[in-house]
Amino acid sequence: MQQHRSRHGDRRNQLAAIAAELFRARGYHGVGINDIAAEAGITGPALYRHFADKQAVLSYVLLSAVRDMEVETTAALATLEKPVGEQVDQLLARVAAATVERREIAALWRWEGRHLAPQDQREVGKRSSAILTAWAKVLLEVRPQLDAEDAELLCWAALSVFGSVSVHHTTVGKRRFVELLTALAKRVLSADLPLVTELPQPVRTLGVGTPSRREQVLSAATELFRQRGFHDVSMEDIGAAAGIAGPSVYRHFPSKASLIYAIARRANDRLVFAAEEIARSSSDEREALRRLVSSYVRVLTGPGELAVLFSTDGVNLDDAERAELLRVQREYVARWVNLLCALQPALLQREAKITVHAALTIANDFVRTRRISSRRNLTAELENLLSTVLDLG
Repeated sequence: MQQHRSRHGDRRNQLAAIAAELFRARGYHGVGINDIAAEAGITGPALYRHFADKQAVLSYVLLSAVRDMEVETTAALATLEKPVGEQVDQLLARVAAATVERREIAALWRWEGRHLAPQDQREVGKRSSAILTAWAKVLLEVRPQLDAEDAELLCWAALSVFGSVSVHHTTVGKRRFVELLTALAKRVLSADLPLVTELPQPVRTLGVGTPSRREQVLSAATELFRQRGFHDVSMEDIGAAAGIAGPSVYRHFPSKASLIYAIARRANDRLVFAAEEIARSSSDEREALRRLVSSYVRVLTGPGELAVLFSTDGVNLDDAERAELLRVQREYVARWVNLLCALQPALLQREAKITVHAALTIANDFVRTRRISSRRNLTAELENLLSTVLDLG
């Protein structure tokens, strides 16, 4: 009987690993039970012997990921006779190694939890918070001058460094990969956050006239997609937010997918136009990269188009449209990578790309994390953390 349970558990783990990779590649809504079964070489009904439904598969994946993180954290902090600083190094190295080995899990843990049943959401949230609290407690022993909220922020940033491996496919040798991630996370935990200063009040103008109906629809859709996600928003919801009947939205956009493509294109355009101006007017690579950091944070914390751009997985975009969005994004990241390579010639291009993605992921994660996005000094903190990861001084 024990051997049967063990085989059953092994099979569940195998199916969960396959599902995790599919969820990462296509998004939760882009994967069905039959897709998981086909990838595993079994039938849909055979998969139901192990999991009640797709949501149960995701729950198993995420709770397993949290459990693995708990194990690594507990093991690293168990040797209390060691100096605390050494404990931090050991913790970062262990988590980096686990992340490199199971890089498909990182994004799921952070962003697909909203698809779980409420009780599983609470469980993942409770256990994730406990891990973060344990990290912050150790960091406060190393850096007692920090306040608790700032320590938690830096620990979130370190988790984002590790989570960044799930948003790209660039790799280096495992040992070097672990060393690089550990070093980047350590930079973040050592960062000095900028002081809160008197923030300038935004200048408000009345404007001339009103936005076009198309622009109103686009703005309404952007905010709804940002808040609730693509699949939980209907055309009727968008029409109501724009002050028109749902069917009237189709006069401006033939589908929800066409709406999200228009939003994503606008986000890309904002980034590219700023990057072109920075390239034309910067005196050297360091200034250009610093200005790219500021530009990215400004776009990310402004209108919600960029946040929507990150949620296009599982959206039924035309192949040519998806390829165009991906091309522009890759070219934009390449600008950062080329500048970083020029500043740090000892860094291989693949290592520079991993570093850039770590920096960008911190910003992307923070604006989508409710407990962080409301911080008063977030823009300055993001610029500081991104510059720290990129080692801009």
